[in-house]
Amino acid sequence: MTDAGLLTDWEALLERRPAFRDVLAPYESILRAWVLWEAASGARPAPLQWTAEECRERWRRGIPLAAEAPPLLEATAIEPLAEPTLEALAVAGADPAALQRFAEAWDRGDVGPDALFPERGRLGAPSVLERTGLGPEAIGFLAVGCLRPPLEGYFALCRPHLGGRGWDLGICPCCGAPPAFADLLEDGQRQLACHLCGAGWTFSRLRCPHCGSQRPEDAVRLLAEDREEGYAISACRACRGYVKELDRRLRWNAGPALVEDWGSPHLDWVAHREGYWRGLPLLLRPGASP
Repeated sequence: MTDAGLLTDWEALLERRPAFRDVLAPYESILRAWVLWEAASGARPAPLQWTAEECRERWRRGIPLAAEAPPLLEATAIEPLAEPTLEALAVAGADPAALQRFAEAWDRGDVGPDALFPERGRLGAPSVLERTGLGPEAIGFLAVGCLRPPLEGYFALCRPHLGGRGWDLGICPCCGAPPAFADLLEDGQRQLACHLCGAGWTFSRLRCPHCGSQRPEDAVRLLAEDREEGYAISACRACRGYVKELDRRLRWNAGPALVEDWGSPHLDWVAHREGYWRGLPLLLRPGASP
């Protein structure tokens, strides 16, 4: 899906949930920056052109593609994406001094796009946290804001090779990021979504994507008070992780995973209240109800 399409679906979601319009406003500037960046074709990295067999050979070994073929991204090309993301973090209450240190380190060349790449299922190199003082949630969201458009294009030719069950880990097979959302598809299969690069992969409905637990007693299903049909929280008692889940058999007209995730903070507040955490951070930290 193009970023222009994401923006259109975002506006449609706000029509459905007008009470959240003000709360969710910081996301829109990021989506609009993505649209503008996508239109600047010279900024895009060349797509990875691995064959299906080249991709599947890595996946059989449990290796995300980015681990052996990382994209080369210039800091200057990413700056139009970093600026609105930093501004949105500031609006959302991130430490202004830490944001300033990040901006200064970026300008000096001490921190660049590669420092935001996933490392073993987490976003952002530890050195970035140490150098800037930004928390892991802010770094994680910076990664999404800065890297989604270039990585989505970089892996565009590889994503079609994901058919079937060639990957059964709880991290993205393309970029290695933790899952951000889950969809139950028409055939009943569960598909995890990556917000960092836009990939999706089939994953067992009986396993926790964070810790791999398959014990029935560890599985928890939470619902928001308003009980919107099709929306739920799939959580794990073993590791206390969760992902939001959308049953598209019931909500066939819902938006793409990123839009539905960013547009449902009420579900994150429920999970946070019950003491659960998510692998991919949000801009709006669940601390009090909207």
